[in-house]
Amino acid sequence: MLNQETSHPAQWWERTGNNDKVKCLLCPRGCVIAPERIGFCGVRKNIDGDLYSLSYGRPVALNVDPIEKKPLAEFMPGTTTFSLGTFGCNLSCSFCQNDSLARGSYSEAEFEHYVSPENIIELALRHKCKSVAFTYNEPTVFAEYAIDIAKLAHENNLKTVLVTNGYITPEAACDLYPLIDAANIDMKGFTPEFYATMTGSELQPVLHAIKYFYELKRHVEVTNLVIPERNDSDEMIENWLDWVEENMDKSIPLHFSAFHPAFKLLDVAKTPPDTLYHIRDVATKRGFTSVHLGNI
Repeated sequence: MLNQETSHPAQWWERTGNNDKVKCLLCPRGCVIAPERIGFCGVRKNIDGDLYSLSYGRPVALNVDPIEKKPLAEFMPGTTTFSLGTFGCNLSCSFCQNDSLARGSYSEAEFEHYVSPENIIELALRHKCKSVAFTYNEPTVFAEYAIDIAKLAHENNLKTVLVTNGYITPEAACDLYPLIDAANIDMKGFTPEFYATMTGSELQPVLHAIKYFYELKRHVEVTNLVIPERNDSDEMIENWLDWVEENMDKSIPLHFSAFHPAFKLLDVAKTPPDTLYHIRDVATKRGFTSVHLGNI
């Protein structure tokens, strides 16, 4: 049963207005949540005027993966990572490649199955993994859980990996990102219009998150899922490469992955391989030294 006794107190929120409403400060969406209601992400609930995380300790996906699957091309290659994800996401991408988790919700049976941070570390060590990865759905929405796991991971000589959309407030990023050793951050499409119409969010907070993680001097790679006639124009790609060059450097591993029809974009064709080859040629001619293609 979803109540104060079975849920974990959330961080990054404040009381607002009347009638015990709360404002979530985890991501730029800033949901104002009435009592007994749940935020946009589907896993942060107002219970009697306090905000709780429904996904803390309740992973719905646990797997041992090659680190390259995250994808991370240049971080601990050849090792395995213990991957976990929950339900929930703070974006509404029409092209979501994992909507069963992103838009999923907990049943009573799933909610009763608790996996502590200590259990996660035990499993990672048992499977001889070198790292723990927060992945599959959007880890920002289970940031409290990720933070507690990350601290224990480092105590046990395990690295931490984050696969994220980067849609997070600076306050929450300052708590989570310094605990992460390597991240792959999605840049969905390099215009505010793309983010507004295709993800229901904003581009600028994502760019801030990418730059902040880079400035922490952690290992960062960035992925762009290339969707035909949506974010594959030469102008958009060139502008994105301009930003990377100006705000990071040309050695940053960049991933360009092919879109496959999914979720609400079932009528859009998969990305032709030639499109990705062209993008790689453009980037390498500009001096980018680590360009990777995926899903071909």
